[in-house]
Amino acid sequence: MNKLQTKKRSIAFFLVPHFTMLPFAAAVETLRIANRMLGYTAYTWRLCSTNGEKVYSSCGIGIEVNSSIADERKALGGEHRPDMVLVCSGVYVEEFQNKTASAYLRETYNRGIAVGSLCTGAHLLAQAGLLNGKRCAIHWENLPGFSEAFPQAEVYADLYEVDGNIYTCAGGTASLDMMLNLIGQDFGENLVNRICEQQLTDRVRNPHDRQRLPLRARLGIQNSKVLSIIEVMEANLAEPLSLVEIADNAGLSRRQIERLFRQEMGRSPARYYLEIRLDRARHLLVQSSLPVVEVAVACGFVSASHFSKCYREIYNRSPQQERAERKLTTNTVRSGVVA
Repeated sequence: MNKLQTKKRSIAFFLVPHFTMLPFAAAVETLRIANRMLGYTAYTWRLCSTNGEKVYSSCGIGIEVNSSIADERKALGGEHRPDMVLVCSGVYVEEFQNKTASAYLRETYNRGIAVGSLCTGAHLLAQAGLLNGKRCAIHWENLPGFSEAFPQAEVYADLYEVDGNIYTCAGGTASLDMMLNLIGQDFGENLVNRICEQQLTDRVRNPHDRQRLPLRARLGIQNSKVLSIIEVMEANLAEPLSLVEIADNAGLSRRQIERLFRQEMGRSPARYYLEIRLDRARHLLVQSSLPVVEVAVACGFVSASHFSKCYREIYNRSPQQERAERKLTTNTVRSGVVA
Protein backbone atom coordinates (compact mmCIF):
# COMPACT_ATOMS: atom_id res chain seq x y z
CA MET A 1 0.00 0.00 0.00
CA ASN A 2 1.50 3.36 -1.02
CA LYS A 3 1.70 6.51 1.08
CA LEU A 4 -1.33 8.13 -0.58
CA GLN A 5 -3.47 5.15 0.42
CA THR A 6 -2.47 5.46 4.09
CA LYS A 7 -2.41 9.25 4.47
CA LYS A 8 -4.70 10.49 7.24
CA ARG A 9 -5.75 13.87 8.56
CA SER A 10 -7.80 14.72 11.67
CA ILE A 11 -9.79 17.94 12.02
CA ALA A 12 -11.37 19.53 15.10
CA PHE A 13 -14.34 21.80 14.39
CA PHE A 14 -14.80 24.44 17.10
CA LEU A 15 -18.49 25.42 17.05
CA VAL A 16 -19.41 28.92 18.22
CA PRO A 17 -23.04 29.65 19.21
CA HIS A 18 -25.20 30.63 16.21
CA PHE A 19 -22.70 29.18 13.75
CA THR A 20 -23.93 28.94 10.16
CA MET A 21 -24.95 25.41 9.24
CA LEU A 22 -24.30 25.53 5.47
CA PRO A 23 -20.48 25.95 5.50
CA PHE A 24 -20.11 23.51 8.39
CA ALA A 25 -22.20 20.82 6.69
CA ALA A 26 -20.50 21.40 3.32
CA ALA A 27 -17.07 20.93 4.90
CA VAL A 28 -17.97 17.75 6.81
CA GLU A 29 -19.86 16.19 3.90
CA THR A 30 -16.93 16.84 1.57
CA LEU A 31 -14.65 14.95 3.95
CA ARG A 32 -17.17 12.11 4.26
CA ILE A 33 -17.42 11.72 0.49
CA ALA A 34 -13.61 11.77 0.21
CA ASN A 35 -13.45 8.82 2.62
CA ARG A 36 -16.07 6.96 0.63
CA MET A 37 -14.23 7.51 -2.65
CA LEU A 38 -10.91 6.46 -1.10
CA GLY A 39 -12.32 3.34 0.48
CA TYR A 40 -10.84 4.03 3.90
CA THR A 41 -11.08 6.67 6.64
CA ALA A 42 -8.52 9.20 5.51
CA TYR A 43 -10.27 12.07 7.27
CA THR A 44 -11.59 12.01 10.81
CA TRP A 45 -13.24 14.87 12.63
CA ARG A 46 -14.59 15.76 16.02
CA LEU A 47 -16.68 18.66 17.31
CA CYS A 48 -15.72 20.97 20.13
CA SER A 49 -17.50 23.76 22.02
CA THR A 50 -16.37 26.14 24.73
CA ASN A 51 -17.71 24.01 27.59
CA GLY A 52 -18.40 20.71 25.86
CA GLU A 53 -22.14 21.31 25.71
CA LYS A 54 -24.51 21.24 22.72
CA VAL A 55 -24.24 24.24 20.39
CA TYR A 56 -27.17 25.73 18.52
CA SER A 57 -26.68 26.93 14.96
CA SER A 58 -28.21 30.10 13.53
CA CYS A 59 -31.10 28.03 12.12
CA GLY A 60 -31.88 26.64 15.58
CA ILE A 61 -30.55 23.12 15.09
CA GLY A 62 -28.57 21.89 18.09
CA ILE A 63 -25.38 19.90 17.55
CA GLU A 64 -23.88 17.60 20.17
CA VAL A 65 -20.10 17.93 20.49
CA ASN A 66 -17.33 15.54 21.49
CA SER A 67 -15.19 17.79 23.65
CA SER A 68 -14.60 21.11 25.38
CA ILE A 69 -11.76 23.59 24.91
CA ALA A 70 -10.17 22.19 28.08
CA ASP A 71 -10.24 18.69 26.56
CA GLU A 72 -8.78 19.95 23.29
CA ARG A 73 -5.94 21.79 25.01
CA LYS A 74 -4.97 18.58 26.78
CA ALA A 75 -5.10 16.71 23.48
CA LEU A 76 -2.60 19.08 21.85
CA GLY A 77 0.28 17.27 23.49
CA GLY A 78 -0.89 13.70 23.00
CA GLU A 79 -1.81 11.10 20.41
CA HIS A 80 -5.20 12.72 19.79
CA ARG A 81 -3.63 15.97 18.66
CA PRO A 82 -5.52 17.19 15.53
CA ASP A 83 -3.88 18.18 12.26
CA MET A 84 -6.20 21.15 11.87
CA VAL A 85 -8.66 23.21 13.92
CA LEU A 86 -11.47 25.05 12.13
CA VAL A 87 -13.59 27.70 13.85
CA CYS A 88 -17.23 27.68 12.74
CA SER A 89 -19.28 30.77 13.50
CA GLY A 90 -21.94 32.95 11.93
CA VAL A 91 -24.25 35.75 13.02
CA TYR A 92 -23.47 37.76 16.17
CA VAL A 93 -19.84 36.60 16.11
CA GLU A 94 -18.76 40.06 17.34
CA GLU A 95 -20.53 39.32 20.61
CA PHE A 96 -18.42 36.23 21.25
CA GLN A 97 -15.50 37.38 23.38
CA ASN A 98 -13.74 34.45 25.06
CA LYS A 99 -10.16 34.66 26.33
CA THR A 100 -10.00 30.89 26.78
CA ALA A 101 -10.90 30.35 23.12
CA SER A 102 -8.26 32.88 22.03
CA ALA A 103 -5.61 31.20 24.17
CA TYR A 104 -6.56 27.79 22.76
CA LEU A 105 -6.27 28.99 19.16
CA ARG A 106 -2.90 30.65 19.82
CA GLU A 107 -1.55 27.54 21.51
CA THR A 108 -2.79 25.37 18.65
CA TYR A 109 -1.09 27.57 16.06
CA ASN A 110 2.13 27.86 18.06
CA ARG A 111 2.36 24.07 18.18
CA GLY A 112 2.47 23.97 14.38
CA ILE A 113 -1.12 22.86 13.89
CA ALA A 114 -3.08 24.44 11.05
CA VAL A 115 -5.91 26.73 12.14
CA GLY A 116 -8.72 28.11 10.06
CA SER A 117 -12.25 29.39 9.95
CA LEU A 118 -15.55 28.97 8.18
CA CYS A 119 -17.85 31.93 7.55
CA THR A 120 -17.21 34.64 10.19
CA GLY A 121 -14.77 32.51 12.19
CA ALA A 122 -11.96 34.80 11.07
CA HIS A 123 -13.15 37.13 13.84
CA LEU A 124 -11.96 34.66 16.47
CA LEU A 125 -8.63 34.13 14.72
CA ALA A 126 -8.16 37.90 14.59
CA GLN A 127 -9.13 38.30 18.25
CA ALA A 128 -6.41 35.76 19.04
CA GLY A 129 -3.89 37.87 17.10
CA LEU A 130 -3.33 35.18 14.47
CA LEU A 131 -4.27 37.27 11.43
CA ASN A 132 -1.90 40.20 11.89
CA GLY A 133 -0.18 40.63 8.54
CA LYS A 134 -1.99 37.56 7.17
CA ARG A 135 -4.23 37.25 4.14
CA CYS A 136 -7.73 36.11 5.08
CA ALA A 137 -11.23 35.85 3.66
CA ILE A 138 -14.59 36.65 5.18
CA HIS A 139 -18.16 36.97 3.94
CA TRP A 140 -18.67 40.18 1.93
CA GLU A 141 -21.43 41.30 4.30
CA ASN A 142 -19.04 41.20 7.27
CA LEU A 143 -16.02 42.64 5.49
CA PRO A 144 -16.58 46.36 6.34
CA GLY A 145 -16.93 45.73 10.07
CA PHE A 146 -14.07 43.24 10.12
CA SER A 147 -11.64 45.54 8.31
CA GLU A 148 -12.45 48.39 10.68
CA ALA A 149 -12.08 46.18 13.77
CA PHE A 150 -8.88 44.41 12.65
CA PRO A 151 -6.85 46.75 10.41
CA GLN A 152 -3.73 44.59 10.84
CA ALA A 153 -5.35 41.73 8.92
CA GLU A 154 -5.20 41.67 5.12
CA VAL A 155 -8.84 40.80 4.49
CA TYR A 156 -10.26 40.12 1.04
CA ALA A 157 -13.69 39.33 -0.39
CA ASP A 158 -12.31 36.07 -1.79
CA LEU A 159 -13.91 32.64 -1.49
CA TYR A 160 -11.05 31.43 0.65
CA GLU A 161 -7.46 32.22 1.51
CA VAL A 162 -4.55 30.01 2.52
CA ASP A 163 -1.66 31.89 4.10
CA GLY A 164 0.92 29.49 5.48
CA ASN A 165 -0.77 27.41 8.14
CA ILE A 166 -3.92 29.55 8.27
CA TYR A 167 -7.03 28.69 6.25
CA THR A 168 -10.02 31.04 6.07
CA CYS A 169 -13.13 30.95 3.93
CA ALA A 170 -16.07 33.25 3.37
CA GLY A 171 -18.74 30.74 4.34
CA GLY A 172 -21.66 29.41 2.33
CA THR A 173 -20.49 26.95 -0.29
CA ALA A 174 -16.98 28.44 -0.21
CA SER A 175 -16.10 25.94 2.52
CA LEU A 176 -16.64 23.19 -0.06
CA ASP A 177 -14.04 24.80 -2.32
CA MET A 178 -11.56 25.20 0.52
CA MET A 179 -11.93 21.58 1.60
CA LEU A 180 -11.58 20.38 -1.99
CA ASN A 181 -8.36 22.39 -2.19
CA LEU A 182 -7.12 20.64 0.96
CA ILE A 183 -8.10 17.21 -0.38
CA GLY A 184 -6.39 18.03 -3.68
CA GLN A 185 -3.16 18.74 -1.81
CA ASP A 186 -3.44 15.37 -0.05
CA PHE A 187 -4.65 13.11 -2.85
CA GLY A 188 -4.60 14.93 -6.17
CA GLU A 189 -7.02 16.21 -8.79
CA ASN A 190 -8.54 12.86 -9.69
CA LEU A 191 -10.11 12.42 -6.24
CA VAL A 192 -11.32 16.02 -6.27
CA ASN A 193 -13.09 15.43 -9.59
CA ARG A 194 -14.77 12.28 -8.26
CA ILE A 195 -16.01 14.18 -5.20
CA CYS A 196 -17.37 16.95 -7.42
CA GLU A 197 -19.33 14.39 -9.41
CA GLN A 198 -20.85 13.03 -6.21
CA GLN A 199 -21.77 16.51 -5.01
CA LEU A 200 -23.18 17.52 -8.41
CA THR A 201 -20.63 20.32 -8.50
CA ASP A 202 -19.39 21.14 -11.98
CA ARG A 203 -16.06 22.69 -10.94
CA VAL A 204 -13.79 23.72 -8.10
CA ARG A 205 -13.83 27.49 -7.90
CA ASN A 206 -10.63 29.51 -7.76
CA PRO A 207 -9.99 30.97 -4.30
CA HIS A 208 -10.04 34.47 -5.76
CA ASP A 209 -13.36 34.06 -7.58
CA ARG A 210 -15.83 36.76 -6.58
CA GLN A 211 -18.25 36.13 -3.72
CA ARG A 212 -21.06 38.33 -4.96
CA LEU A 213 -22.85 38.32 -8.27
CA PRO A 214 -21.26 40.57 -10.90
CA LEU A 215 -22.69 44.09 -10.87
CA ARG A 216 -24.38 43.44 -14.20
CA ALA A 217 -26.40 40.58 -12.73
CA ARG A 218 -26.88 42.14 -9.30
CA LEU A 219 -28.27 45.42 -10.58
CA GLY A 220 -29.93 44.12 -13.72
CA ILE A 221 -28.38 46.73 -16.00
CA GLN A 222 -26.25 46.36 -19.12
CA ASN A 223 -24.74 49.80 -19.68
CA SER A 224 -20.97 49.32 -19.30
CA LYS A 225 -20.34 53.01 -18.56
CA VAL A 226 -22.78 53.04 -15.66
CA LEU A 227 -21.33 49.78 -14.31
CA SER A 228 -17.78 51.12 -14.43
CA ILE A 229 -18.86 54.32 -12.64
CA ILE A 230 -20.56 52.29 -9.89
CA GLU A 231 -17.40 50.22 -9.46
CA VAL A 232 -15.44 53.45 -8.95
CA MET A 233 -18.02 54.63 -6.40
CA GLU A 234 -17.88 51.35 -4.46
CA ALA A 235 -14.08 51.59 -4.34
CA ASN A 236 -14.20 55.12 -2.88
CA LEU A 237 -16.64 55.13 0.03
CA ALA A 238 -14.46 56.52 2.83
CA GLU A 239 -13.30 59.44 0.68
CA PRO A 240 -16.08 60.05 -1.87
CA LEU A 241 -15.11 61.46 -5.23
CA SER A 242 -16.81 64.52 -6.64
CA LEU A 243 -19.01 64.14 -9.70
CA VAL A 244 -16.38 66.09 -11.66
CA GLU A 245 -13.71 63.53 -10.68
CA ILE A 246 -16.03 60.65 -11.56
CA ALA A 247 -16.83 62.25 -14.92
CA ASP A 248 -13.14 62.73 -15.71
CA ASN A 249 -12.44 59.11 -14.77
CA ALA A 250 -15.24 57.86 -17.02
CA GLY A 251 -14.41 60.17 -19.93
CA LEU A 252 -17.91 61.65 -19.87
CA SER A 253 -19.42 65.00 -19.00
CA ARG A 254 -21.40 65.58 -15.82
CA ARG A 255 -24.54 66.00 -17.87
CA GLN A 256 -24.00 62.69 -19.63
CA ILE A 257 -23.54 60.88 -16.31
CA GLU A 258 -26.64 62.51 -14.86
CA ARG A 259 -28.67 61.40 -17.89
CA LEU A 260 -27.31 57.84 -17.84
CA PHE A 261 -28.09 57.37 -14.14
CA ARG A 262 -31.60 58.74 -14.55
CA GLN A 263 -32.19 56.29 -17.39
CA GLU A 264 -30.56 53.20 -15.85
CA MET A 265 -30.88 53.69 -12.08
CA GLY A 266 -33.91 55.96 -11.78
CA ARG A 267 -32.03 58.51 -9.67
CA SER A 268 -29.11 60.90 -9.81
CA PRO A 269 -25.53 59.66 -9.46
CA ALA A 270 -25.17 61.71 -6.26
CA ARG A 271 -28.21 60.01 -4.76
CA TYR A 272 -26.99 56.53 -5.72
CA TYR A 273 -23.52 57.26 -4.31
CA LEU A 274 -25.11 58.37 -1.03
CA GLU A 275 -27.19 55.19 -0.87
CA ILE A 276 -24.23 52.83 -1.21
CA ARG A 277 -22.27 54.79 1.40
CA LEU A 278 -25.21 54.53 3.80
CA ASP A 279 -25.52 50.82 3.04
CA ARG A 280 -21.94 50.34 4.16
CA ALA A 281 -22.66 52.44 7.25
CA ARG A 282 -25.58 50.18 8.11
CA HIS A 283 -23.33 47.12 7.93
CA LEU A 284 -20.82 48.80 10.25
CA LEU A 285 -23.52 49.78 12.73
CA VAL A 286 -24.91 46.26 12.82
CA GLN A 287 -21.62 44.33 12.74
CA SER A 288 -19.19 46.45 14.73
CA SER A 289 -18.98 48.43 17.96
CA LEU A 290 -17.41 51.47 16.31
CA PRO A 291 -18.76 54.77 17.69
CA VAL A 292 -21.32 56.37 15.39
CA VAL A 293 -18.97 59.26 14.62
CA GLU A 294 -16.29 56.79 13.44
CA VAL A 295 -18.83 55.00 11.27
CA ALA A 296 -19.70 58.36 9.75
CA VAL A 297 -16.05 59.13 8.96
CA ALA A 298 -15.46 55.61 7.56
CA CYS A 299 -18.31 56.20 5.10
CA GLY A 300 -17.23 59.64 3.95
CA PHE A 301 -19.40 61.96 6.06
CA VAL A 302 -17.84 65.13 7.42
CA SER A 303 -20.02 65.25 10.53
CA ALA A 304 -22.10 62.91 12.66
CA SER A 305 -25.09 65.24 12.40
CA HIS A 306 -25.07 65.18 8.59
CA PHE A 307 -24.65 61.41 8.67
CA SER A 308 -27.61 61.00 11.05
CA LYS A 309 -29.79 63.24 8.90
CA CYS A 310 -29.02 61.28 5.73
CA TYR A 311 -29.40 57.93 7.51
CA ARG A 312 -32.81 58.81 8.89
CA GLU A 313 -33.94 59.99 5.46
CA ILE A 314 -33.08 56.61 3.89
CA TYR A 315 -33.91 54.16 6.68
CA ASN A 316 -36.51 56.11 8.66
CA ARG A 317 -34.52 55.73 11.88
CA SER A 318 -31.34 57.18 13.32
CA PRO A 319 -27.99 55.36 13.47
CA GLN A 320 -28.41 55.18 17.25
CA GLN A 321 -31.82 53.50 16.86
CA GLU A 322 -30.33 51.05 14.34
CA ARG A 323 -27.65 50.03 16.81
CA ALA A 324 -30.11 49.82 19.71
CA GLU A 325 -32.33 47.50 17.66
CA ARG A 326 -29.31 45.33 16.85
CA LYS A 327 -28.43 45.05 20.55
CA LEU A 328 -32.01 44.12 21.40
CA THR A 329 -31.99 41.38 18.76
CA THR A 330 -28.64 40.07 19.99
CA ASN A 331 -29.79 39.98 23.62
CA THR A 332 -32.99 38.22 22.60
CA VAL A 333 -31.03 35.56 20.76
CA ARG A 334 -28.61 35.17 23.66
CA SER A 335 -31.47 34.64 26.09
CA GLY A 336 -32.80 31.81 23.93
CA VAL A 337 -36.14 33.48 23.17
CA VAL A 338 -35.56 32.85 19.49
CA ALA A 339 -33.34 30.31 17.76
